[in-house]
Amino acid sequence: MKLFYRALGESGTPVIILHGIFGTSDNWLGFGKAISENHRVFLVDQRNHGQSPWGDEFNYEVMAADLLNFIQEHQLENPILIGHSMGGKVVMQFDLLHPGIASRIMIVDIAPKFYPVHHTHILEGLNSLDLTTLESRQAANEHLKRFEEKEGVRQFLLKNLYRNAEQQFAWRINLKVITKNIDVVGHELFVPAASNTETLFIKGADSHYIQPEDERYIAEIFPNFELVEIPGAGHWVQADQPELFLQALQSYL
Repeated sequence: MKLFYRALGESGTPVIILHGIFGTSDNWLGFGKAISENHRVFLVDQRNHGQSPWGDEFNYEVMAADLLNFIQEHQLENPILIGHSMGGKVVMQFDLLHPGIASRIMIVDIAPKFYPVHHTHILEGLNSLDLTTLESRQAANEHLKRFEEKEGVRQFLLKNLYRNAEQQFAWRINLKVITKNIDVVGHELFVPAASNTETLFIKGADSHYIQPEDERYIAEIFPNFELVEIPGAGHWVQADQPELFLQALQSYL
């Protein structure tokens, strides 16, 4: 699948950044600009998200294949791969299936383990929104309050809402396929062999996604890893503590 992307910077080591579930490439635009002076940055919309094509297949193996195609298409050598949440799992799965391509990988607040489905209320809210009668984004926000109490999360989700050529509201995400395959997003990764790639895990101190007991499992799969904890941050590390996250990112690069 040919993925939509935004390119920043003209020289330096290529850096590819992958968003999480319900996200888009422009979520990372600020960080991409900040590191583009010394790197070629590629912010990618994954399949069924943003402006990339839709497809019925939606799992980590096929998204890793999308990433491989992207790297080959743009002839990127020794890229640094960064991924948040679902994007982090895509990066890990890619590295496990295609060792030696990425020079380093950075995984933001996700482990390679199984996670139970925990987006049920959000998907219920998005699916119950009648776009044919929707008159405004504010009305959509009011509707979603019944399913998600955090304003920031609702605004993040509503970035996927746009007006099409007929000026009707439509989703940029493939809501049907994501809903059908949401359990796949939590699946444990396929591990043919341990990775030797230098790997940095960034954890939000207030997030539950990476637990102390997970480090043992991480070490088995990514033995050449380091874990950095960002204080005052939950799962959305980059949104909760942007300055601290940028410092960690620039230090890593």
